[in-house]
Amino acid sequence: MPSMQNDAAYLRLLDITKRFGAFTALDKLSFGADRGEFISILGPSGCGKTTLLRLIAGLETQSEGRVEIQGRDVSKLPVSARNVGIVFQSYALFPNLNARDNIAYGLVGRGLDKNRIRQRVDELLDLVGLRGMGRQFPAQLSGGQQQRVALARAMALSPDLLLLDEPLSALDAKVRVMLRGEIRQLQQRLGVTTIMVTHDQEEALTMADRILVINQGRLVQNGTPREIYDRPATPFVAAFIGAMNFIENAVKVENGCYRIGSHHLSISGENGSRNLASGAVATLAIRPEDVMIRVDELEMPNILASRVEQMEYRGANFRLRLNIGPNQRPLEAEVPAEKVRRLNISPSMPLAIQLPHDRLRVYASAKHRCNDGSLCENTL
Repeated sequence: MPSMQNDAAYLRLLDITKRFGAFTALDKLSFGADRGEFISILGPSGCGKTTLLRLIAGLETQSEGRVEIQGRDVSKLPVSARNVGIVFQSYALFPNLNARDNIAYGLVGRGLDKNRIRQRVDELLDLVGLRGMGRQFPAQLSGGQQQRVALARAMALSPDLLLLDEPLSALDAKVRVMLRGEIRQLQQRLGVTTIMVTHDQEEALTMADRILVINQGRLVQNGTPREIYDRPATPFVAAFIGAMNFIENAVKVENGCYRIGSHHLSISGENGSRNLASGAVATLAIRPEDVMIRVDELEMPNILASRVEQMEYRGANFRLRLNIGPNQRPLEAEVPAEKVRRLNISPSMPLAIQLPHDRLRVYASAKHRCNDGSLCENTL
């Protein structure tokens, strides 16, 4: 899909390609980031996201394309000339230096006055919530505290860009949730343009202003967290971000109407593939939380009969595995625990479900041709 371009962007990557021998890690990838924007680069392992971050930092050199920061071409400049702060997955703290000296390392290298260095380190320790812990060595700090030291060190020289390489992946779940909120608040307070690589979709959705989804070295979608989640551009994005039900072999009857077996499902026009010809076979998709349990109003559109096959308790919710229709198609529904208790839902119980027309999405199959005779891609 075409990537978002911004000629006035604070950071711009233009047709970036990176090859390692015969392997293409990044393929003509372009995007821009505005000043103060928090962008998350999201994708599966091996998709090229860390390579992309290293190219922005200057730790790798692209095979083709250009990197610009504030309108300046930095494509061939080393990391020392790009004024970027980097926080690595492993923190990369010096074990023989205490927290203060780790934070001050870059400032000392710049030859700044000792009083100014001490003042700046104090500011940063306060900023990351580590006042009074500056004399502690990395081995004496928790994982979350070490990450705060790494973040303070990256911010010490007031970088133009802050680059985060899976900064929370080594932490336990509760600390991750706490720190992602703190990092986001700190980034907003400082107004520093931030690029974060992660494979954790929840991190990306909760922290970023915009998400770039990468697969096999290509940018497949560029949008806000809500756009990415509510309007995934491809089946890959739909499956990678959150949970998604896919209903195969839906036959297009007309615009906004698809047939599944003997059932006809209406679909909001903006969610459908209008250029599919009547009779084309497509895939419908709906999130489990959008599947509605109905005990009345059974004459509404898109009502299907189902039977509960399995129930998985998840605390506030139950994940129900349903079978729908005579062909026993599998479908999952996310239902509040309160509703499960109130309706006394149990395995083997028949349920009427509704697939809301504005929550269903359509994906065309590449083997079916569109109305204009061209081959439809797997995009909306």
